[in-house]
Amino acid sequence: MDMARETARLFDRMRERRPLVHHITNYVTVNDCANIAICAGAAPVMADAIEEMEDMVAIAGALVLNIGTLNERLVASMLRAGERANELGIPVVLDPVGAGATPYRTETARMLLDRLEVSVLKGNAGEVATLAGSEAKVVGVDSHGVSGDLLSICEDFAVRSGCTVAMTGPRDFISDGARSFIVENGHGMMEKVSGTGCMASTVVGALVSGKEDATVETAAALAAFGLAGEHGAREAGGPMSFKTALFDAMDGLKVTELASEARVTRL
Repeated sequence: MDMARETARLFDRMRERRPLVHHITNYVTVNDCANIAICAGAAPVMADAIEEMEDMVAIAGALVLNIGTLNERLVASMLRAGERANELGIPVVLDPVGAGATPYRTETARMLLDRLEVSVLKGNAGEVATLAGSEAKVVGVDSHGVSGDLLSICEDFAVRSGCTVAMTGPRDFISDGARSFIVENGHGMMEKVSGTGCMASTVVGALVSGKEDATVETAAALAAFGLAGEHGAREAGGPMSFKTALFDAMDGLKVTELASEARVTRL
């Protein structure tokens, strides 16, 4: 499989469908996630009231759960929405923001993995390693070091969790335990803007809504978002202008550019 061409095909198909991506996410980056969904070619809805969870998720193409600003009310809504999504066969993406920083975050992420059929777990190295039981240091929501081989941790945890695991960083590792991919698109400027990890999860949700192959779709999503970061960085003078340029680049990303510039390798 030519992964660059497959990335382009999946991204183009997503734009044709314009899927609704239901988010239960954190209030720090909620607007950024909504806007990156629109720029990618999807439609966002940011709903967390438990009273409408079953109805809202039923009309969505994917559900993205982000634990960045946890509280008891949000956890209950995540469970209700996730259970309904599982009943309907709607893909669930879990972003375990800050897992490892506090016991509450770690235990909540593990509970969601246990209670729900998660299609994709997408986190940084520290978050994924923490949930996998490896030694990792997480300060706030940032990863500050992991003991062990990142690819092996990703692959082993995919087998144990039964879902696609995406570990993001300077290089992104994606595995379902049987197949593994590395994505090398991206730019260092993306680390200087709060919320790029959350936005990446939104793009993953948009692509996996196609329900073709969650592992390949996740790799394609991270390549597309990373390439938008590369293009945006060319126009930016600093972090804030980069943020604007990132949205512009995501909106303007062409299928031909993905086919020639997506750097996705099967390992």
